[in-house]
Amino acid sequence: MSIAAVLVEDSQTIRDNLIPALAELADVEVIAVAETASEAMTILDDLRDRWQLAVVDLFLREGSGLTVLRVCQARLPHQRLVVLTNYPTPEMRRRSLALGADAIFDKSNELELFFAWCRG
Repeated sequence: MSIAAVLVEDSQTIRDNLIPALAELADVEVIAVAETASEAMTILDDLRDRWQLAVVDLFLREGSGLTVLRVCQARLPHQRLVVLTNYPTPEMRRRSLALGADAIFDKSNELELFFAWCRG
């Protein structure tokens, strides 16, 4: 059974490539997409316990992925939260993990690790 995921990513190009890759390489079905922090918060709240994985970019068209992480701190035990970003600086890694992210990956050179993490 596939993992139900919410993708919080403002780049159409990345979404177009990531969604089929998640399905093929990690058995993840993206059930909703958000481009802004406020959209993400609404979707995650509306889906309540139906999502199992949220994949969050830090820099969004409007708002910040850090805000999404903060809101998800009270998520259910079966819900995992991962950051996939182009800016995995030590400070962003520290802040993401402090706000409850289960993992953080660099879009440019850690995709294989990201897909493996999603499968695990």
